[in-house]
Amino acid sequence: MLSNRIEAFLKQNKLTNTLSVIALAVVVFLILVLPISLRQETSLLNIGDVAFQDINAPRTFSYESEILTEEARDDAEKSVQPIYLAADPSITRKQVEKLRVVLNYISAVRSDSYSTLGQKISDTQKLSDLTISSEIAEAIFSLDDEKWADIQEESLYLLEEMMRNSIREDQIATMQRNVSTQISFDFSETEAGIINNIVTQMIVANSLYSNDATSEAIMNARENVKPVTQTYVAGETIVSSGEVIDILTWEALQELGYTEPRNKVLDYLSASLLTAVLMAFNMLYIRRIRQTTGKKIQDLAIIAITFLVFLFAAKLIIPNHTILPYMFPIAAFGLTVASLYDYETGLIFSITLSILAAYNESSTIDLAIYYLIPTAIAIFILGRGRRITIFFLAGLAIGFSGSALVIAYRLLNSYLDFSGVSSLIGASFINGFGSISLTLIFQYILSQITGKTTALQLMDLARPDHPLLQELLINAPGTYQHSLQVSNLAEQAAKVINCDALLTRVGALYHDVGKLKNPLFFIENQPTTQIDTHDKMNPAQASATIVRHVEDGLKLAMEYHLPPQIEAFIREHHATSLTRYQYNQALNESKDPDKVNAELFRYPGPNPNSKETALLMLADGCEARVRADSPKTVEEIRKIVDGAIDHYLSMGYLSHTELTLNDLRLVSLSFTKTLTNSYHQRVKYPERKEETEIKGPEKNDSPSS
Repeated sequence: MLSNRIEAFLKQNKLTNTLSVIALAVVVFLILVLPISLRQETSLLNIGDVAFQDINAPRTFSYESEILTEEARDDAEKSVQPIYLAADPSITRKQVEKLRVVLNYISAVRSDSYSTLGQKISDTQKLSDLTISSEIAEAIFSLDDEKWADIQEESLYLLEEMMRNSIREDQIATMQRNVSTQISFDFSETEAGIINNIVTQMIVANSLYSNDATSEAIMNARENVKPVTQTYVAGETIVSSGEVIDILTWEALQELGYTEPRNKVLDYLSASLLTAVLMAFNMLYIRRIRQTTGKKIQDLAIIAITFLVFLFAAKLIIPNHTILPYMFPIAAFGLTVASLYDYETGLIFSITLSILAAYNESSTIDLAIYYLIPTAIAIFILGRGRRITIFFLAGLAIGFSGSALVIAYRLLNSYLDFSGVSSLIGASFINGFGSISLTLIFQYILSQITGKTTALQLMDLARPDHPLLQELLINAPGTYQHSLQVSNLAEQAAKVINCDALLTRVGALYHDVGKLKNPLFFIENQPTTQIDTHDKMNPAQASATIVRHVEDGLKLAMEYHLPPQIEAFIREHHATSLTRYQYNQALNESKDPDKVNAELFRYPGPNPNSKETALLMLADGCEARVRADSPKTVEEIRKIVDGAIDHYLSMGYLSHTELTLNDLRLVSLSFTKTLTNSYHQRVKYPERKEETEIKGPEKNDSPSS
C-alpha cells in the first residue's frame, strides 16, 4: 500500500523524521504566504475604477478624513465675508474737487459767446471724467445762469453727502440708484436729470477691499475647523459592486490598505510564527500519545497530505468572499480522520486546520471558532460512523451549531440584519451536509490508499446475507459456527482493551473462509459420528492441506473484494505456528525424529501485526482448545486460556502487536467469562412423558367413578 511505503521511508532514521517535519512546516508556510492566501480583499484600486464586488468594512475603524476636513475648511472659507477698510475722506475730497473742476469747465463753455451750440456740445463731450450725452449737454446750455448755479451747488452738496457714507465697490450701483431720491424737489425733472447724470458718475468707492485682512480672516476660519473623523462599523458597505470609486471612497480604502501593496516581510513573519507554534503543538501531541499510551498515530503521512489538501483548498476559496467561508466544508477533514482512526487525532488536527484556514481573514477568531466547534460536535456525534443516519445527524449538528455561532456573533456586534443572517445560516447547513458528503468520499479514497476499512464497509461485511458468508454457512456450516463463536470471543476482548471491536468481529467472521475449498477436510464440518483425523494420511500432506486454507482464504478475499484489513485476519490468524497434531504424528512415525522438517508443518504467517489480528489468533486457539478439552469448571477454562496465551507469548507471536501484559490479563479474563457462558454445563431435564400418559388419569377421573 502507498501508506506503508511512505511510513517505511519516514522510519529510516531520526534525520529523515526531522526533515519530514521541516518539509511539512515549509509547505504549510508556503500555503499561507502564496498570493492566493495573501491576496487582499480587493486588487489595488484607484479613483475612477468600478468596484467589481461589494467591499465591506472588515472591522469597525475610524480615521481623520482629509477629504471631508478640506471640504469643511472650504465651507468655512466661503462663509468669510470680504473685509473693507474704513471710508477714506481723501477720496471724497478728491471726487468733490474733481466735480468742481468739471462744473467750472462746463461753466466756461457756457460763457463762450463765440461758440455755437454744436461746438459747445462737442467741447463738453470732450471731458474725460464725465460723460455727457448730447441731450443733457443741450439741456445744460439752455439753462439760465441762476439755474445753472443752483444745479452746481446741488450737485456738489449731493456728492459730498452721498460720499460721507462708506461705499464699497459692490455698493456703488446701489448708491447711484439712490441719487435721484436725494435731489431736492425744487428742481424740475430736466434739471433733476442733469444733476443725477453728473453726480452718479462721480460716485466712487471710498471703502477699499483689504486683501490682507480678508486673507487673515480666511486663514483663521480654516484653522478653526477641527479635523473631520469618518467612521465605518464592521460589515458596513464602503462601496457597492458596480459603483465608481470616488475620492472619498478611495480614502477609506486607502485607510484599509487596499490601495497599496502590503508589507510582505510582516506577512512572512506572521505566517512563520503561526506555523512554528502550531507545528510544535501537533508534534507535542504526537509525542505525548507515544509516551502515555505507547501507541503511534497510524498513517500519519497520509493524514498530513490530506491536511495540506484541505488547507490549500481553503486558501484558494475562502479569501475575498463573504458567504463562501461559511460554506467551506472544513469539518470533512476532522470527521474523516476521526472515523478512520480516532476522535482525538481528528480533533487535534482540526484545531490546527481551523486556525490556519481562518488566518488572515477579516474575522479570524470568529471564523476559526465557527470552524472548530461544529467540527468537534460532529466528531463526537459521528464516532466511527456505523450508520448513514449518524452521518445525517452529524451534518445537522454542524448546521445548527454553526447557525447558533453566527447569530451569537451578530448579536454581540449589534448588527443583525435578517437577510445577511439568513444567508449565513443557509451557508452553515450547506457546510454541514457538504462536510458529511465529502467525509464519505474521503473515507473511501483514504481506505483504498491506507488499507483501512470504514465502519460502513465493516457493517456491510458483517451482514449475514453477504455472499461469502452465505456460501460459508451453506457449504461449511461448522466453520461458520466456529467463526461466529470466535468473533464473539474476540469482540468482547477487544472492547475490554479498547481496540477496534467491530473490525475484530468482522475479521473473525472471515478468517476461515479458505476452508470452503475443502470443507469436509476440517473436523468442524464432519459428522460427529464420522470424525476423520487424517491419521491414515501422510502427516506432511495433511498439514499442507490444512495450511492451504490460508492461501485459499486470501484468494476468496480477492475474489469477493474484501478489504486489506480483513485479508490481514486471514493471513495472520495462525501466525507462523505449526500444525501441531500432524507434526507430532510425523515425529511418532519417523525413525529419526531429528530429520523431520518442521517447516513442512508451519503456517506461512506472518505473525499478527495489530492488536485486532492478535486477538483473533488468541480467540481461535483458546476456543479450539476449550472445545477439544471440554472443561467442566471455570477454573479449568481459565487454565486452558492462560496456557494458550502463555504459549503464544512465549513463541513470540505477539511481539509486533503492542499488546501489554495488562492487556493480556484483561483478555484472559474476558475469554474466560465468554467461554464460561458459552460452554457452561446445562441442567439435564427429565424425559417428557407421552401426552397420552399425562392425560390418562384425567380420563379415569369422571363423575361415575
